Amino acid sequence: MSLLECLVGFALCLILVGPLLKNSGELIAKQIELEKTQSLALEADRALELIGRSIRMAGYRNAPTLSAKRMEKSKYSFIQIQKGVGFQSSDSIMVKHEVSRGVDFDCIGNVITQERSKQNLAQHGFMVDRQASIPKGMRVNGGSLICQSLDRQGRLQNTTLMNGINRLSIEPIQASTQTVVPSDAGAQTFRVKLEMTDGAKIQRIFERTFSTRNLS
Repeated sequence: MSLLECLVGFALCLILVGPLLKNSGELIAKQIELEKTQSLALEADRALELIGRSIRMAGYRNAPTLSAKRMEKSKYSFIQIQKGVGFQSSDSIMVKHEVSRGVDFDCIGNVITQERSKQNLAQHGFMVDRQASIPKGMRVNGGSLICQSLDRQGRLQNTTLMNGINRLSIEPIQASTQTVVPSDAGAQTFRVKLEMTDGAKIQRIFERTFSTRNLS
């Protein structure tokens, strides 16, 4: 076989195999993107469920512990929303409720007890902060979703739940624009929106609506 025949055969192979290799590469890239999108969706679902559970618990009061004096002092702000205070102008939320006689969990899975309360009120909140300890030159994969809860000494502690959060938005669905909901404001409904990213080209928005159950 001459050199010319070899070159012709090699060129024909490239012509035939090239499109297959290109399609295979595109298929692999699409598969990777799909897996990343599914992972973001799972993370968003977990985060939204934790936030929603906190909103539903807001304002819970343990009836046997209520006295007339305590009822007079029960004008706590059971839900506090701060607008634009976090990473990429994310909102933050802090929820308070009394400790029940059953088994309840805070946002990092600790059982809520009297030790993990302040004035018999459990507290847990969510905010988005810039990722800590990012090596110089490394691409930042969004911000970090921070869970705020009380430790065994009743002190507020911050725990990172997940990364890849571009922005957290919490909007009351009502005419009022107040960001602090008093205990006697009645049931409240909130639209919670999470903007997720893989730090590259994938950007997804996940949204759910939650209502309080214990405010009246």
